[in-house]
Order: sequence, then structure tokens, then C-alpha cells
Amino acid sequence: MAALGPSGGLEPAMAGTESYTDAEVMLRVKAGDQSAFDFLVQKYRRPLVSFMYRMARNTAAAEDLAQEVFLRVYRSRQSYEASAKFTTWLYRIATNLAVNHARDTRKERPEVTVSLDEPDEETGTTMDVADSKMTAEELLVRRERMLAIRRKVETLPERQRLAVVMHKYQQMDYKQIADVLKLSESATKSLLFRAYETLREQLREFL
Repeated sequence: MAALGPSGGLEPAMAGTESYTDAEVMLRVKAGDQSAFDFLVQKYRRPLVSFMYRMARNTAAAEDLAQEVFLRVYRSRQSYEASAKFTTWLYRIATNLAVNHARDTRKERPEVTVSLDEPDEETGTTMDVADSKMTAEELLVRRERMLAIRRKVETLPERQRLAVVMHKYQQMDYKQIADVLKLSESATKSLLFRAYETLREQLREFL
């Protein structure tokens, strides 16, 4: 990862150079280092847009919500304390925004669709990459499976849905999810177990 150089600016990490943690970078933001904030935006913009898209199902809304997360991070910089992982603090802000947006737009939510250039729910590869190796029938089945998974995730209870998105798509572990949702690890495991059991039951024809 890139590290903060002695001048206070962001410089590429070099062999033997101590790398700063995200919390330490955020403390530099708190101290007024604009380049440190730019680094965090660059590092977390894509993951946050992805997270927001899976919650809002709207590309423009996902971009706007991710931008609002960073605005709130910047506005709250003076009150930041490195008592928890930076990502925990970041995703708490993102989760609150995502939940509020979902509640405000519940009746406006668009139909879930699948694009050829979106990653597969299980393999992570895009559909167009597999195009040349799959028959039209196989591609159709794959598209239907992806669409079914997304629709069923949409119908999960709010906390289960948040946990699944963070676990499956953001690659967050139980402890990280527990910290974001302010749950114990055992409660988080139970939450995810119930969510995945529901999805398995509802998606048996695709498994």
C-alpha cells in the first residue's frame, strides 16, 4: 500500500519503509493533510460504490451515496478517534446511509437486472468473458441464476441483507461485520447462517 512520506504527502510504499494503517492515515486527515484524504478516497471509492450499488440497485444513486460517505468522513475528521479499525467506522457511515436510502426509496426501487459486464455472484468473472466458452442456453441459465440470487438477496430482512452484502461481496470477516453492525461475533454468525439458509432454500433449483 502507499505510505505517507516524510513530507506529509502520499508516496509509493518502498521496501523497508513503514506503511501506515488506514487509521493512521485518517489521523493525518484529522491533522489537515488533504493528500491523506485523497488517498483514502482513491482506496475505498470502488468498494463503497459496489456496496452502495448492491443496496440501492441504481448506479447514479450508488455514486452519490459513496460521495456522501466521503463527505461525512471529511466533515467528521476532527472527531475521529483511532479506537477501532478505520473500515469499521467507514462502513458504519455507509450502512446508515444505505439503510436510510433504502427506506426512503422503497417504493421507487427499480427492477433488478443483470448486465453482461457485471461480475457473476459466485465466480467473480463477468458474463462476457465466459461468452465464448458457453452455449446460448448455458449463458441464459447463468443469467437467470444471477438474477434469482439478486432478487432473493433483495428480499432478505434488512440486517441479514447488509450482513450478506458485506460478507459475500465486500469480503469482510465475521468480526468486521459484527463491529459495523454492533453485534457480537456469535450473533453475526447466526445472522449470516439464517440468511444463507434462506437463500439456499429459495434457490434450490439453481444449485
